[in-house]
Amino acid sequence: MSALISELNIPVGIAVSGSDLFLVNQASGTIGEYTTSGATVNPALISGLSRPMGIAVSGSDLFVANTQNGTIGRYTTAGATVNPALISGLNGPWGIAVWGSDLFVVNSGNGTIGTYTTAGATVNPALISGLSSPTGIAVSGSDLFVANYFDANYGSGTIGAYTTSGATVNPALISGLGNTMGIAVSGSDLFVVNQYVFIVNQYFRTIGEYTTGGATVNPVLISGLVYPIDIAVVATVPEPASCILALFGLVLAGLAIKKIEKKWHNGCRWVYQSDEKTDTHGPHLPRLVGGRRFAHSWAYGAPLVIFMTAWVILLMYAA
Repeated sequence: MSALISELNIPVGIAVSGSDLFLVNQASGTIGEYTTSGATVNPALISGLSRPMGIAVSGSDLFVANTQNGTIGRYTTAGATVNPALISGLNGPWGIAVWGSDLFVVNSGNGTIGTYTTAGATVNPALISGLSSPTGIAVSGSDLFVANYFDANYGSGTIGAYTTSGATVNPALISGLGNTMGIAVSGSDLFVVNQYVFIVNQYFRTIGEYTTGGATVNPVLISGLVYPIDIAVVATVPEPASCILALFGLVLAGLAIKKIEKKWHNGCRWVYQSDEKTDTHGPHLPRLVGGRRFAHSWAYGAPLVIFMTAWVILLMYAA
């Protein structure tokens, strides 16, 4: 098994943003910063924490769950303290997830999921209750996934599915797991950390892959781990479908420009000069003669900007 980063002090939480990797060192009460390629940026970016556990990153903000004093602290990714007790009075906060301006916190002490704003306001301290030893949490859009270390109702570790408004979709979307800890979601994929899973009379520590609909993809996607607790996923390579869409978009953009040229030729009072339509480099766009240069530029630029902006948004949803 490879060791991208070593000499950590009981690492329990992990969050990634771009090429930055943030690790929770529980024993030393610190957050270390590294690159996703394993380079050390600052091994004690944030210190003085109270038995930290979960961590989440959103933009330039870092949110850290402190299990010992029941708080969520807020910091910047540069290490500055915003509020070390942004949210307090929690019961064994463990996993933490952020989506937009919403913050979801696992209270392992009383089996609840609380929801707050990233500014620290309480929305619902018991959005979801009655959970059995919840540990990890992941959110995607209106979907909320919760890892239960051991669910007494099902006799195994489970992943429950809920909505961000608190409605139960399936309390045992995935069952039969080992001692489930961290969980991460990427598109329609769910990645689950099994600290212990019993397979053919042996215990294994694994990362399993499932779909957000509960289907099993690979229950032993990664094995041979030492003591896995948390997991983070980041997409770094565009999917082939996105590349095809991007190429198709460029073709459409070229066709759109030609349509604009023909449709708005008279409306913007463009006049071709015979010596400028073509040269040794090929055809040129017409130069405005006796008309409005601003109108000429805007007529070409505005539709193209609008078109390409819409296409970028489409690609973001398709990725």
